[in-house]
Amino acid sequence: MLHQLRLDHANMARMLHVLQLKQKTLAKGERPNFQLMREVVDHILAYMEKFAAPLEREFIQCLQVRAPEHVAEVKGMLDEYRELKPRLARLSTDIDMILMDSVVPMDRFAEDLKQYLEAHRAYLSKEREVLFPLVEKHFSEEDLALLRQALPAGAEQELERLQQAYPELYAELRGAQIPSL
Repeated sequence: MLHQLRLDHANMARMLHVLQLKQKTLAKGERPNFQLMREVVDHILAYMEKFAAPLEREFIQCLQVRAPEHVAEVKGMLDEYRELKPRLARLSTDIDMILMDSVVPMDRFAEDLKQYLEAHRAYLSKEREVLFPLVEKHFSEEDLALLRQALPAGAEQELERLQQAYPELYAELRGAQIPSL
């Protein structure tokens, strides 16, 4: 389970890296591949809804038993993570408008995207520096099994589904290095 969490972390870092490359294209005044951006945003939003939410509940329950002194800190981190979703949803709406050839101020969109990426990358850093060590130190194999059970059915096949549903995104992810956060 810890391996799966680390893999999810690395895949999210890759997706943010793909978005960052598109944001840099925007900042240069060029038009990025908005359809690819749509695929990345859709995937992140789906991940937040389908996978992160169930894990949060089980993680906090395990943490309350194993290391209650860390619960407040982790809840604060998870609140930060939840705050990313409406920001990403706004970007999603803007991308939809752009794809429909509506007028969207590109400088504002590029800045919103940049701020979202900075916030999400900061969260990933905290995840790596705080959450993973807590799991390694305090969670038993039984706790990890409970986390695994909290995932929706088929969670382990998500990358395969991604490859089939979003071939262009998958190709970019395979080529993207895991960026340092």
